[in-house]
Amino acid sequence: MLWPRLARIMLRPPAADAVPPPHPETVAALAARVEAAAQARLGRSLAVLLLDSGGSGGCMLEARALAAPAYDLERFGLRFVDSPRQADVLLVTGAAARNMSEALARAWTATPEPKWVVAVGDCAGGAGPFAGCYAVEEGGVGAVLPLDLMVPGCPPSPALILEGLLALLEAQAD
Repeated sequence: MLWPRLARIMLRPPAADAVPPPHPETVAALAARVEAAAQARLGRSLAVLLLDSGGSGGCMLEARALAAPAYDLERFGLRFVDSPRQADVLLVTGAAARNMSEALARAWTATPEPKWVVAVGDCAGGAGPFAGCYAVEEGGVGAVLPLDLMVPGCPPSPALILEGLLALLEAQAD
């Protein structure tokens, strides 16, 4: 009796609707603006370190989607790095759990100048479903690190994260 039930489950179509692909011209225009701003500000491409400070992981998935084939932003100069010593931007997702405070502070200290911190998602901004929890820093990532930009959303789309990075670079270039 298990096999017919398992076959029925496996052959059922997905319950969720497919996410519409991003508009290629919009992504290309945003990425080109990020590249131009990074070149003007840094003289090279923008290096981003993704840090998860505790949370559901939804914002981390959306930020990681920037490296996926739909966006493929490395071709435009946005690149993800694995060490804070190589990073320009600390892109922090999650609710700033107390047990991650020291790790966030160490990553900030290890990041060379010029450096920026971008909080991605409502949880990182001190709101969201984890706000007020005993294990979370009150005020989000801004309570642990000097925050330069907050990208709102639960979770924000990859295009919104990209727009936030662009706004950060353009504001710093002025």
